[in-house]
Amino acid sequence: MEERSFLKPALSLAMLAAGLVMSAVGVDWFAPVGVRAAWYAVAFLPVGLGVIREAWECAAKGDVFSEFMLMSVASVGAFAIGEFPEAVAVMLFYCVGETLQDMAVDRARDNIRSLMEFRPDKAFVVDGGTVVEKKPEDVRVGEVIEVSPGGRVPLDGTLMSADAAFDTAALTGESMPRTISEGGEVLAGMVATDSVSRIRVSRPAGQSAVARILSMVEEASGRKAPAELFIRRFARIYTPVVISLAALTVLVPYVWSLVDSAFAYDFGTWFYRALIFLVISCPCALVISIPLGYFAGIGAASRFGVLFKGGNWLDAITKVDTVVFDKTGTLTRGEFSVVKIDAAQPDELLGAVAAIEKGISHPIAKAVMKYAGEPGIDAADLKNMPGYGLTATVKGHRWAVGTLKLLDREGVAYPAELARVPETIVACACDGRYAGCLVLADTLKADAKEAVSSLHKSGVGRIEILSGDRQALVDKVAAELRVDRGCGDLLPEGKVARIDKLKREGRNVAFVGDGINDAPVLALADVGVAMGGLGADMAIETADVVIQTDQPSRVAAAIGIGRRTRRIVRQNIVFAIGVKVAVMALGLAGLANMWGAVFADVGVALLAVLNATRIVWRTHPKPFPKGGA
Repeated sequence: MEERSFLKPALSLAMLAAGLVMSAVGVDWFAPVGVRAAWYAVAFLPVGLGVIREAWECAAKGDVFSEFMLMSVASVGAFAIGEFPEAVAVMLFYCVGETLQDMAVDRARDNIRSLMEFRPDKAFVVDGGTVVEKKPEDVRVGEVIEVSPGGRVPLDGTLMSADAAFDTAALTGESMPRTISEGGEVLAGMVATDSVSRIRVSRPAGQSAVARILSMVEEASGRKAPAELFIRRFARIYTPVVISLAALTVLVPYVWSLVDSAFAYDFGTWFYRALIFLVISCPCALVISIPLGYFAGIGAASRFGVLFKGGNWLDAITKVDTVVFDKTGTLTRGEFSVVKIDAAQPDELLGAVAAIEKGISHPIAKAVMKYAGEPGIDAADLKNMPGYGLTATVKGHRWAVGTLKLLDREGVAYPAELARVPETIVACACDGRYAGCLVLADTLKADAKEAVSSLHKSGVGRIEILSGDRQALVDKVAAELRVDRGCGDLLPEGKVARIDKLKREGRNVAFVGDGINDAPVLALADVGVAMGGLGADMAIETADVVIQTDQPSRVAAAIGIGRRTRRIVRQNIVFAIGVKVAVMALGLAGLANMWGAVFADVGVALLAVLNATRIVWRTHPKPFPKGGA
């Protein structure tokens, strides 16, 4: 599609270049005005017809003075005074700029479709002694559904079977599976991890957790309108002023000739000046340099693993004064590792736990095995108790390995402070006595502290963490990173409420997340930033900016590149408008002919383009101070 979008401009460019060459070398058959007019008219059609049609459609809707109308009038005026190459060039430059901008806009996300794909499309209903497959919409409240290990829960309900572990990352972003007791609430979107679970449906499909996320994304997307490009707003004032001045260029001298009989009025002379004025007024420098500036910014950001989904988000990110991070998978690695062994005989305990956990698919077991390696011993009489842990015999000793609930169940006394440990622990008992524990934690990414420090240096006034993990664990991470606030135990609704509150306080909020559960918050924030390396597809689709390297420190680099881009684009705007006004004044006074106008226009455009390319000169993704370039 991108190749096809450049075919028409390429054809016009080829014909324009060929025409200029033939005129320069004096090709005989190309000399007649009619031949040249026909040649350039054909070159004009591929790029001009679409713009003229847009001008007509905008005028029909009441938007007469659009940038499409300015381009149309300027190019037709150039044809009228015989400046055929300029007529084609005016429209060609405009169309190339618009095509570049459209390539960014076309990266739009279809987050609603992504959510629909995520929602489970079948449920297994227990009907007497059989299990019947149904669509979730056909399942009635009160019916019992069955979910196998690895299966996604299709409807909200109450757990009817024994305690079971569920992966809640899709809803809460929690890094560890959550153990839900019999009678506890299970939400649609959770994944059963270790046992077959039976759930009594408590809400219809339209009111499930997934349906609520879908509704929030729809509402949040509707509340966030794309930033309107400057050239569109500028044209609403600039175009009518220019056309009015061109008309006055013809009319005012005529009226003056009626007042002063000594003044000789020549319609052809003043009409020619009016058309020159229109051609001079064509804002080619703006048309080229503004999209180029944004795309240079997008290109510079991509070199550092940051993808902006359009130039409007480069503008939006410069206004951010509050950055809110999801915790798991964004500031942390999203995978657990053993960080401490608290035991009198740590090697013996680790070996026994590894022997018991060997072959178990639970994330905790995988983390232990990764840390311990192959145990070299085997466990016997292994018994798995979902929601509690494991018991087994190792070297003639009976071990219990799992949660504190398992030790309570086994009647084993343990230190009271274990209940206050914020990290995940694997409590161990040997022959009915407490033997120690393994402490597991989702460790911070290598550049997490740098991310927070860089944001503070770049002038971001407030940094927060939102997470579905326990508040104690979030508080510990918040203190370690020195952020302003950490909020834990949050479902998607809680995250949305917090972002909404910050926005009502007048803050411009960027939210950085990576999970499916983050989609509503990414859509609601002024700028949604997704961690793209390991992030969920839905989060990437919903976000406005994607950090492809999975490094949170790149958020500060994204803000810096946005500020540099905005500063250079503003320089181009001021420079281009200033020069245009000066040259237009000379044109009205008869001191600038068409060639002078073309030279000034092309010169301004060239300087603006060169200035725009400065954006890519910086070779390191360092944070840019507020207002700096």
